[in-house]
Amino acid sequence: MAEESKATNSESDVIAPLKNPAAGAALRLAAVVVTYNRLDQLKITVARLLDSAADALDTLVVVDNASTDDTARWLSEQADPRLRVLRCKTNEGGAGGFEAGLRLIRDEIDPDWVVVMDDDARPKPGTLEGFVAAERPDDLAAAAAVYFPNGQICEMNRPSVNPFWRPAAFGRTLWRALRGKGRDGYHIPRKAYASEAPTEIDLTSFVGLFLSRRMLAEAGLPDRRLFLYGDDVIYTLGLRRVGFRIHFEPSLVFEHDCSTFANDQKRVFDPLWKVYYSYRNGLVMYRRAAGLLFWPLMVLAASKWFLIGRRYGADRSVYNKLYRRAVRDAVRQDFSLSHAEVQGLVNPEP
Repeated sequence: MAEESKATNSESDVIAPLKNPAAGAALRLAAVVVTYNRLDQLKITVARLLDSAADALDTLVVVDNASTDDTARWLSEQADPRLRVLRCKTNEGGAGGFEAGLRLIRDEIDPDWVVVMDDDARPKPGTLEGFVAAERPDDLAAAAAVYFPNGQICEMNRPSVNPFWRPAAFGRTLWRALRGKGRDGYHIPRKAYASEAPTEIDLTSFVGLFLSRRMLAEAGLPDRRLFLYGDDVIYTLGLRRVGFRIHFEPSLVFEHDCSTFANDQKRVFDPLWKVYYSYRNGLVMYRRAAGLLFWPLMVLAASKWFLIGRRYGADRSVYNKLYRRAVRDAVRQDFSLSHAEVQGLVNPEP
């Protein structure tokens, strides 16, 4: 289960009042968007969400992660009474942003459901209306089908099962790993996106994930210490551990206009400091998913990551520094390294 952060709302400034025009709706749905220096994308996402009917979206919380562009000014000028802005004093990363936003949702707004997304992701028109129109048990989270703007499946948001809990998936993953396609062994099949029926899953992303009031109360909040990467799969793994269910619902459609890797074929991180969070948090996720099998899995992952260093050319020595520190901190479960210190591993102070 993802550990609940001990941080309080005193670390952030609420700069817009809460208004709740849809309080009489049968099902109250709120949305949380975390943003950092991507105002062009945020404008599209906010417009898409606020274009939803008032009885479909009750409240929109935008968490501004101390953006240094024009985000704060633009948000302050928005007049829709459903919008509430939470501006963090420092960049808390995606994990800290979602923790802060969901804490505000849980403690002050208290809707029936909340849907979370990045600033470059948004629901297709009609998705929120379709969600609130259906009867839903509060122990069943819903994960949307996420596509790139060109209509292709967004691979980074493809949900999965935990192969360490499911023998068939474990065997399938091992078999496909021998052919270099282990990812397809535990992620849902692409044909699930064309199905009318939901698919049971264990792990998914924070793009188009619908969570109930009960889940926030009983499973807690994302772990803000993770900063970036893996906070979503670790959190949904925690949901499953405490007894909640998660369904992938292809009728709920999101668009994700993202670009994570500088070269998607070779998967090179840019900026380079992202290596640290991806590897550290990836190992934390493996440990929680695999139990005792984590140790051989860690050796395999670390060996693979060492070889990947060849892709970084002149930056290989810096990559290796990040990779080694990530593995060390994951094994020790040490989350004490600040974001400034992570960046310092790439550009040390003179």
